[in-house]
Amino acid sequence: EQLYINQGCIGCHSLDGTIVVGPSWLNLYGRDEELDDGTIVTADENYLRNSILYPGDQIVNGYQNLMPATYIDVLSDTDISDLIAFIKTIQE
Repeated sequence: EQLYINQGCIGCHSLDGTIVVGPSWLNLYGRDEELDDGTIVTADENYLRNSILYPGDQIVNGYQNLMPATYIDVLSDTDISDLIAFIKTIQE
């Protein structure tokens, strides 16, 4: 949760389902998402890791490519794994 706050994720991704700049993290893990090219992906660990490291690769339909592409230089592998673990806990 500290990474969510300290890295600024809180500014774009809600934890309660509220739509802000990016998709909410509520019930995100395991959810099917439609991308802007019409394909459907499951928000699993690989998708989440790729979305953090390469945010412009797979944009969820209805959202713009606004996430900074700098997290690959800022977050360690452990940080990314910790964020994904946190995302998994954000369930109703």
